[in-house]
Amino acid sequence: MKTTALVTALTLLSAAAPAQTRLVTGSQSPMPAAEWIDQDTGHRVVRLTPLDGNNNSFYFHNRPFLTGKGGAERMVFYHSDARGKQLRTLDLKTREVVPLTRYFKQVGGEIVAPRRREVFYQTGDSVYATHVDTRRTRLVFVFPPDFRANITTLNADETQLGGAWSSDAEKEISRQYPEKKDYFRRIYDSKLPRTLFTVSTQGAGLTKLFTDSAWLNHVQFSPTDPRLLMFCHEGPWELVDRIWTIDTKTKQVKKVHQRTMDREIFGHEWFSADGKTIYFDHQRPRGATFFVTGTDVKTGKEKSYELSRDEWSVHYTSAPDQQTFAGDGGYPSSVAHSPNGQWIYLFRPSGSTFVAEKLVNLAKHNYHLEPNVHYSPDGKWLIFRANFEGESQVYAVEIAKAAS
Repeated sequence: MKTTALVTALTLLSAAAPAQTRLVTGSQSPMPAAEWIDQDTGHRVVRLTPLDGNNNSFYFHNRPFLTGKGGAERMVFYHSDARGKQLRTLDLKTREVVPLTRYFKQVGGEIVAPRRREVFYQTGDSVYATHVDTRRTRLVFVFPPDFRANITTLNADETQLGGAWSSDAEKEISRQYPEKKDYFRRIYDSKLPRTLFTVSTQGAGLTKLFTDSAWLNHVQFSPTDPRLLMFCHEGPWELVDRIWTIDTKTKQVKKVHQRTMDREIFGHEWFSADGKTIYFDHQRPRGATFFVTGTDVKTGKEKSYELSRDEWSVHYTSAPDQQTFAGDGGYPSSVAHSPNGQWIYLFRPSGSTFVAEKLVNLAKHNYHLEPNVHYSPDGKWLIFRANFEGESQVYAVEIAKAAS
C-alpha cells in the first residue's frame, strides 16, 4: 500500500520551483509548509517525510540510497508510530513514500544492497532481506542461541554481512542501564569479550573473524574492497586506540591511527566514497583544537583539515565526488562546548583548513537526536534528520543558495 496522502501537492526535489517564504527554521511546530528558505542562511530546506509519526534517516555512514524503477533515486528510512516500526522507501523526486516491510516491535540493521536491490534488516535473532521492487522477503540467517549478534554492514560485492557479537553479561549491562550516559563507561570498564563476524547474504553460514576483550563497535565494510572491514575500540576516546581494520580473508588486524599526544582523541570514522581514505573526527588534544583527518588506507599517510570550535560536528561526511565535506554541528554541552554550533555545515577544503558555510540553523533542534548528514546521490543536497517540528522527520537542504 502507498501513503497516498503524500502524493497530493508534491514537488520535485531536484527540479522544484524555489521556495519563496523565508522563515526561521523551527520557529513554528509544525512549520507552515513542507519547504522554506532558511532565514539565517538563504538555503532552501525541504521536509521529505510526512508528519505521520517519527521518521528517521540512517546513521551517517550507512548509505540509504538506491536507484528505483525508471532511474528514480530512492532513499530507505525508518518510520515508527503506535503500531511499531517499519522500513519505508522515499522517491527523492516525487517524494512518494512506500512501506517496504510490515511493522515490527523492534527492527534494526538498516543495510541497503543497491545491486541486489534488497534491504537487509534484523528483528530478534533473525536477519531478513526484502526486495525493494517486489517486496518479496526472505529469511537470510538465524543466529544460534550461543551467538546472538547484530548485523551492521554489507561488503562491497554484497556477498557478506558483518557485525559484532556481545556477551550476555554486556547485554545485561545495556538492559539495566539503557541511557548512554549510564552504560557507556560500565561497558568499557567491564572488558568483556566481543567478536567480529560475517554472515553470507545467501545464508550459507557464520564466520567468526576476531575476538578481543575490548568493546569492538562501529563495524563497517569498505565501499570498494570486499575484504576490508573497519571497526573501533569503543569507550572514552582519550583512553582507546580507536580505529582498526581487518582483512576478512587473512584476518590481519591493522591500527589506522597512532595517538601522538596525551588526551588526543579520534573517532566517528568513515570511508571515503572510493574506499581509499578513512576519515575521522580528530582533536589534538580533546576539546582544544579540532580537525577532520584522513588516513590513506594503503600508505598510512595522513591529511588534516582544521576547523573552529563552533564548526565541530557530532558527525562528518564526505561528498560522492570527494570535493567537499559536511557536518551536523554541535551543542553547548558537547565535547567542543560550542556556544553557536547548532548548524548543518558545508565544508570546502582550502589548504590545511575547512572553509565553512552554514546551511540550516538548528537552534530549535534537540541534539539528543543526532542529525547524521548524508549527501544526496547527485551531491546537490544534504539530507538529515531533526526534531524541530516535534517528532523526528527527514529533511534536505539545497547546497546551492536559493535565488533571492
